Amino acid sequence: MEVTRLFEYIYYQQKYHPLKKSIGHKEAGQWKYYSTDEIIDTANKISYGLMKMGLEPGDKVALISYKNCPEWVMMDIGMQQLGIVNVPVYPTISSGEYEYIFNDAEVKYCFVGEGDLYEKVKKAQANIPSLKEIYTFYKQDGRKYWKDLFSEGDADALQARKDAVKPDDLATLIYTSGTTGNPKGVMLSHDNIVSNVSNVRELLPVTAGARVLSFLPICHIFERTASYSYIYNGLEITFTGTDNLGGETGDLQAVKPNFFTTVPRLLEKVYEKIYNKGLALTGIKKKLFFWALELTDDYEIDKKYSGIDALKRKIADKLIFSKWRAALGGNVKGILTGAAACPAKIIRVFSAAGIPVREGYGLTETSPGLTISRYEKDGAVIGTVGSPLPNVEIYIDPSDGNYREGEGEILARGPNIMQGYYQKPDKTAEVMKEIEGKTWFCTGDVGKLVSGPSGKKFLKITDRKKELLKTSGGKYVAPAPIENKFKEDFLIEQMMVVGEKKKFVSALIVPAEEALKDWCAQNGVEWSNCANAIKNEKVLAQYQEVINKYNPEFSHVEQVKKFKLIDAVWEPTKVDGSKAELTPTMKLKRRVILEKYHNDIEELYQ
Repeated sequence: MEVTRLFEYIYYQQKYHPLKKSIGHKEAGQWKYYSTDEIIDTANKISYGLMKMGLEPGDKVALISYKNCPEWVMMDIGMQQLGIVNVPVYPTISSGEYEYIFNDAEVKYCFVGEGDLYEKVKKAQANIPSLKEIYTFYKQDGRKYWKDLFSEGDADALQARKDAVKPDDLATLIYTSGTTGNPKGVMLSHDNIVSNVSNVRELLPVTAGARVLSFLPICHIFERTASYSYIYNGLEITFTGTDNLGGETGDLQAVKPNFFTTVPRLLEKVYEKIYNKGLALTGIKKKLFFWALELTDDYEIDKKYSGIDALKRKIADKLIFSKWRAALGGNVKGILTGAAACPAKIIRVFSAAGIPVREGYGLTETSPGLTISRYEKDGAVIGTVGSPLPNVEIYIDPSDGNYREGEGEILARGPNIMQGYYQKPDKTAEVMKEIEGKTWFCTGDVGKLVSGPSGKKFLKITDRKKELLKTSGGKYVAPAPIENKFKEDFLIEQMMVVGEKKKFVSALIVPAEEALKDWCAQNGVEWSNCANAIKNEKVLAQYQEVINKYNPEFSHVEQVKKFKLIDAVWEPTKVDGSKAELTPTMKLKRRVILEKYHNDIEELYQ
């Protein structure tokens, strides 16, 4: 059975790997799973209901939920079978942003999860002429419930609607979380996403029946495409949230997954917890912990150890690393990270401890995968984002920029490239480039192709094209590699490099509060709160030591000369309604930060 449309994945599972527990989550504190057959039955009831509501191919329906849930997936399938376009939206945005997106897409219906989502969409509804009704996934008094639309119908009529859906039809409209301006609707067809799912199918380190945990927002294309891959591969999916992963009663222990996707920041937080637990140890236990951690410094993928080096690692594995694996459930065969750059140290530490972490790269506009680090031998090189997927071409364009030798903007082409930005042909044209008769998508990222040990080419990303700084001396500086390196230190939660049109490079640093609190306790610094701690001379001296430690890894012009500690938490959403410093995928909103901390930055250059 060849899959050419997204809704066919569940039927593929039914034919080749039917599961009693295909998709599940916690409901009222209890685990609830749906079988493959139950998912198909529910999706068909949704399709019949949407047909009775008069929805036609090309109509837009929005789905919003704080946590991934089976309801979201079944709605997605039920809509796709009719050619209805899924508009997945982040739950953390404001009513004003819902208003813009829903009007731009002409959304007719919206289905929401728990929390304040109904109220936020309802507030915007008065200014959205196309929006007829809001349904909830959980019963709420006086509000339409998603099961109210379930219906029975003519199987032949439904089959006719399925047959009418073509592989190149628009499947989803995903609004990108831009750092400035209104978001753009990325048009992705069935073909676009199916090509990506087919490409990664054989690359997952698990086989049918394995358990996966899903906690990244499914409205984001990274987790969305991953979920289709899981269904295609016959994997048992458990949905959860990032707030209930760790600890003895957390979902990692309950599910004991074999695989999951994540973003670097979550891995960094896990590492920080591990590190802080090490700091809290005493005597021989503490010495053993940091001895084992030090062994990860020279780890490289596929590196073989022998003699005393092998023995050391065997001892470290038994005494220390086995406990780290147990903390993640004890059965993890692989983790794939994406959406942002993952520090090399994080990949080293986890992989050396027997938890293989690999990095992928792509954009919403590319469905999303362009390159991926493999789990097999010679399939990955730390510091790169892997090699191109089988039907993806990568081209490094050195024109139109001030690049180092071998570097340039990363261009891509393949069946996974979007159809364009919805109703914005001018914006679409801006990211497409003709070179020798071929049309390429311009990623806006800067990188180069490097050779691995076997001669295979791997992509190394060096910066964002639009984020390059130019000092007053005319020197270009790429901030991302500097920030990623410094964030390897457990005392740094977030960091942004500044220096546009300035004499030298400086940095705004958000301390990792728990780690700083522990450091203060270890070093005789009284702790009342972070605001007071960052004014302490000993604390400032420690952060200067961190600066001194990493600066030599960069050229003179790239080195951080001054820094400012910021008493704040940079987040993708703000409860007080102020501008968030991060995108939903945890990337820095540089212009927002520059605006918020304008005075602090100016002080650095006085």
